Amino acid sequence: MARFGYLKSLFALACLLALAFNTNAQSPGSTPQVIAPTAVAAPRVAGEATMYCAGYIRLQKLPQMPEIVGALEEQEQHTYADGDVVYLNAGTQQGIKEGQSFQIIRPRGKVEGVHKQKHGFLGNYIQEIGQLRVFKVNQNTSAARITFTCDPALLGDLLTPIPNRESPLLRADGDLDQFAAPSGKQTGRLVMAKNNREMVTRNDVVYIDLGGEDKVTPGNYLTIYRPLGTGNITRVDNEENARTRDNGFQSNRFRGGGFSNQASRTKGGHRNRPITSKEVKDQRPQMPRKIVGEMVVISVDARTATAIITRAVGEVHTGDWVEIQ
Repeated sequence: MARFGYLKSLFALACLLALAFNTNAQSPGSTPQVIAPTAVAAPRVAGEATMYCAGYIRLQKLPQMPEIVGALEEQEQHTYADGDVVYLNAGTQQGIKEGQSFQIIRPRGKVEGVHKQKHGFLGNYIQEIGQLRVFKVNQNTSAARITFTCDPALLGDLLTPIPNRESPLLRADGDLDQFAAPSGKQTGRLVMAKNNREMVTRNDVVYIDLGGEDKVTPGNYLTIYRPLGTGNITRVDNEENARTRDNGFQSNRFRGGGFSNQASRTKGGHRNRPITSKEVKDQRPQMPRKIVGEMVVISVDARTATAIITRAVGEVHTGDWVEIQ
């Protein structure tokens, strides 16, 4: 009897499954349902954290700004990060409102152009520290909570409206052409990199001496290059031994017809004048440039711009040339 009950239950389950299948099955002559694939968003060069932590070089003098002047736990903290409560020296009298968000910035000093193409004052380097949100406003003070930080915030850091930045789309056009001809557009120099780095690579933030006065706009792609044969860390001037004659060094026993394997390379001709690599370089025509990478601009000031390196095929240095594509 137990076995009969078990088979009866299986039969009932099979009937229920068949009924469900017939209910969901399409009737003859009905239109098939087509499910379109979900569109995949184009990849961006950088996320919000990178975009709002990049920093910039500002030519204009900073106006009067609210300042972080205290913190809830300042008795035991000197630096402040996500979630910490800080106090501002501005309130309703200065136009602060509850719910406002601000960018935390820290001026770090002036930047001078050292290249003759754009010499002189480029602006003050502004380090971007993070963001905060005001939740309590008094007459001349406010309380705010730090929402995210790129670096620890300090008392004395300034507050400015959050800039509107959108990451450029990442190119998907294959490998970088290392032998591309110059575009003929504006050229400049990579003058600085974030965190004072001198050798940078893909995804690093850098600063160039091209800005609004050079018609640069966010989203512009630039080629990074240098003259052929430059960019090495060390210098080797005497890279080969060039003797002044091609005979007289032969073996005493096996003279080999007066020729020596210690003789220098020669230019040919009657006197066999020695030749070196340096002489060849000095006499050659103008050579193609050496392309080492590519960058895209994310923000622009008057004389400078902030960019992110998107592709690199070799070491990239501060001082390298850049050209608008």
